[in-house]
Amino acid sequence: MTRIQRRLLPQPLTLPGWRTIRGRVAIVLAVPTCLLLVVTGLGVADRAADWSAARETAGRVELVLKAQDLVRELQRERGLTNGLLGGAAAYRDDVAAQRARTDTTLTGFDALLGADGMETDTADALQDALAPVVALAVERRKVDTGTAQRVPTLAAYTKAIGGLIAAAAAEPAGGDRALADAMGALQALTRSTEAVALERGSLNGVFAEGRFKGDEFLDFTEVRADRLAFLRRYAELATPAQQSALDAVFATDDARRATRYEKTAERGADGTRLAVDPRSWWSSMTALVDQLHDVQRKIGTDVRQRADRIGDDATGQLGGFIGLGVLILAVATALAMLSSRSITRPLAALADEADSVARTGLPAAVARIQAADAGDELVPGPGPSRRIPDSAREFSRLATALHNVEDTAIGLATEQAVLRRNTSESLAGLGRRNQALLSRQLGLITTLESQEIDPDALGELFELDHLATRMRRNAESLLVLAGEGLSPRTWPGLVTAAEVVQSAIAEVEQYQRVAVVDVQDGRIRGRAVAELSHLLAELIENALVFSPPSRPVEIYGWRDGGEYCLAVVDRGSGMTAQELARSNARLTGREPFLVAPTHPQVLGSARTGGTPTLGHYVVGTLATRLGAQVELCPTEGRDGTCGVTAYIALPNTLVHAQEAEPATVG
Repeated sequence: MTRIQRRLLPQPLTLPGWRTIRGRVAIVLAVPTCLLLVVTGLGVADRAADWSAARETAGRVELVLKAQDLVRELQRERGLTNGLLGGAAAYRDDVAAQRARTDTTLTGFDALLGADGMETDTADALQDALAPVVALAVERRKVDTGTAQRVPTLAAYTKAIGGLIAAAAAEPAGGDRALADAMGALQALTRSTEAVALERGSLNGVFAEGRFKGDEFLDFTEVRADRLAFLRRYAELATPAQQSALDAVFATDDARRATRYEKTAERGADGTRLAVDPRSWWSSMTALVDQLHDVQRKIGTDVRQRADRIGDDATGQLGGFIGLGVLILAVATALAMLSSRSITRPLAALADEADSVARTGLPAAVARIQAADAGDELVPGPGPSRRIPDSAREFSRLATALHNVEDTAIGLATEQAVLRRNTSESLAGLGRRNQALLSRQLGLITTLESQEIDPDALGELFELDHLATRMRRNAESLLVLAGEGLSPRTWPGLVTAAEVVQSAIAEVEQYQRVAVVDVQDGRIRGRAVAELSHLLAELIENALVFSPPSRPVEIYGWRDGGEYCLAVVDRGSGMTAQELARSNARLTGREPFLVAPTHPQVLGSARTGGTPTLGHYVVGTLATRLGAQVELCPTEGRDGTCGVTAYIALPNTLVHAQEAEPATVG
């Protein structure tokens, strides 16, 4: 070895190599340590957010309960005032006393909103909602001067009360499900209590007058319907204890008397005289309203206690995460110090191996795979193993080798992931945009239909309506293929199979050719109606496209044990056995959707042996979600015609076996 060659060789460090290795090991260990600290930090941030959200929710509940105190006084004043305007002069002193109580509560609530620390969105909304309450002074003067009318005065009070209730309807901060349900139950009970109080005030005036006038009976029925709707919502969200508390309220003697008075009021729809003492009605309903307010306050107390528990738990977990972070730092430091003197040679060997794979093995393997023919050996051979003298050089080589491997592998994985993600997001974005535009278009068409009187123009608008509905279904199909859910069009309760079929027919273009031959009675659960209707519409559209215009597409439905079956029958061009097998494989939902079709009719179903069509994938995806089975079979024509029959078998989880009142598909 010459002198020049010796000069070109790496010179040894002045200090031992382990000193530089310690720094490199610290860097290597810093990566997982930082990741762990990031995870710990996320946990700390999450717990801190829960703690802050719990405190904020507790403060909101306090404001809501204070607002309900004011609502309670306004509801009483409204009812007494309506009775006074209905002719019950004995209420005059009660009205004056109630006004004083309302003003006292209003003054205290306004002072609470103006206190320090109340700069929240809920406080601001409640402050704005006080304006209509203050404006009730005008209605009071009209009542005192004898110029007030009963119905407008009742509406003014109801508007002010409704504004307060809406402003107090705050969602809980944070993501605790039990807390969200409790807040939802509180809001539902608040709405139902308002409906009861409004019924109390309205009928107080009616009983004082002696009969219903104008639209008062219609208003009475609407208020009762609203009360029942909010009580159903409360039953969905309330805990068993909260539901029991409400059931106990409606089981009291006052509640039963109020129910008898309501039945008496129902017999006055034709304007006949109602012989009901307004004060008896007022007394029974006031007791009921007061008890409902007590239940509201109990639920509010439960919400505050739940928020306090969440805050306490978050505080404990916050300390645990901080301790974990300190422990991670201590362990990482100890590992760096202990391992720095014992990993020089393994790191050098790892650097050589990683460098060999990154520079020669992996690129050669990728190139061979890309250029290989069928049957070629694709497994790369082992690379050469080299060793270098002890120095800090192996760490730089290791970093370079790891980066090369990482860049190469991650580049390939990222390319595929980005491609699939972009495809999915593009489909979803396009579907959502089209869905939004078509919803607006349908709204405009509906408006035009309501204004058009020319039968010919109206018929064209109906055709345009059906075409837009079909386009909306195509947009929803894109969302299904992108893994998105359909629009939240669900129906409570049960829906008849015939209504589901009619809903599907309404979404196809040539709906006049569809014949509902025999659909037996069946009840489908409302949560499955939207997806089942979309599935049927795809199959019906397919049958219409591939059958002669002169032949109808027939729909059948029947029970099969606990299941319910539907059949879409056409007598068109038919399909070969190979085409049926390929289509049925797509309809099972197990064949992945990987390549976009090149067929011009992108969202339509096809029966040729060409590229797979999206319609089959849409039906297969929806059938998988519903747990249903869809199968295409040849149509057995009695007159020698051929065609295809699509059978749909709905599982017993979607079919209700007992008789029940079905919901109406709107």
